[in-house]
Amino acid sequence: MSAGMNDLKKQTRSGSHRPLLEVRNLKKYFPIHKGMMRKVVNHVRAVDDVSFFVREGETLGLVGESGCGKTTVSRCILRAFHPTSGEILFREADDQITDLSPLDRAALRRFRPQMQMIFQDPFGSLNPRMTIFEIISEPLYVNGLRSRADRTDQAAELLKLVGLRPEFMQRYPHAFSGGQRQRIGIARALALHPRLVVADEPVSALDVSVQAQVLNLMLDLQEKLNLTYLFVAHDLSVVKHISDRVCVMYVGKVVEMAATKELFEAPRHPYTAALMMAVPVPDPDQRHIIQDLPGEVASPANPPSGCYFHPRCAFAAEVCRTQTPQLREISPDHFVSCHRAEELQLAGIDENKERQ
Repeated sequence: MSAGMNDLKKQTRSGSHRPLLEVRNLKKYFPIHKGMMRKVVNHVRAVDDVSFFVREGETLGLVGESGCGKTTVSRCILRAFHPTSGEILFREADDQITDLSPLDRAALRRFRPQMQMIFQDPFGSLNPRMTIFEIISEPLYVNGLRSRADRTDQAAELLKLVGLRPEFMQRYPHAFSGGQRQRIGIARALALHPRLVVADEPVSALDVSVQAQVLNLMLDLQEKLNLTYLFVAHDLSVVKHISDRVCVMYVGKVVEMAATKELFEAPRHPYTAALMMAVPVPDPDQRHIIQDLPGEVASPANPPSGCYFHPRCAFAAEVCRTQTPQLREISPDHFVSCHRAEELQLAGIDENKERQ
């Protein structure tokens, strides 16, 4: 086992909150077929040796460019995808820790109520032929609550919890705005009182004014219900607002993970620093110049040797081209996968400039 994983294990034991979820060396490869015989000629390494943990009651932001593997990670955790290898360790209410990765559909059934998902598209995630009552109460029915009166009562409470009126229960999704639909999706996700909620870019399809409302709702619900969020996003301003810690991915790998404030002010990986440079500063008098990274994002079907980021990195050395860096802890609760992390001085986002 790598030194980075030993660091991760040590940190999860010493953290202020116990980890609810721990992902170890997770891989998900998709086969590439060719020819009439559908022969497998290669694999797309969508998730390539990913390790991180989520403490109970916190929000971990999972960020990166489109195609970096963050959504695939979330779907592996929920077992919508079967992992190629690795461990997905989930701690139940009685403190029993179970590896979800090898479980079959029947064995996963008792874990489903404890892990739910908020989807990205509020228009595509709701069945247009079902009423709001049917959408919200379906998880209750599937998990044994047969009484319609009880399901109606719980659906009404869930609607009030997310800021909607219970009288809306008999309406169909087309009667609601995007923000209201996402509130309905949140109510459905909370129907079974989950402990872990995976939010896959839940506000990216919404207007900016509505985004803030939904994010604040999620924060309020987290405080009321002691929820744990894995928040998948590519918008760093959103991640900064809602996350306690941030995990940065690049081409299927975790490159950096740290507390939100520390990551934004003092990134230690060149890719993280490049992401910070792309965040606009809310000051009309300050000229903001975005410096594009050279080259193209590496193909997960044919990644480069060594560090996957080295062809685009201004600080790459020979070791970066030949040896794969391991995720390791370079300061308390700050993990980075870079050979030169200790010697680089990288610029983050200046909080004082943001307030000016």
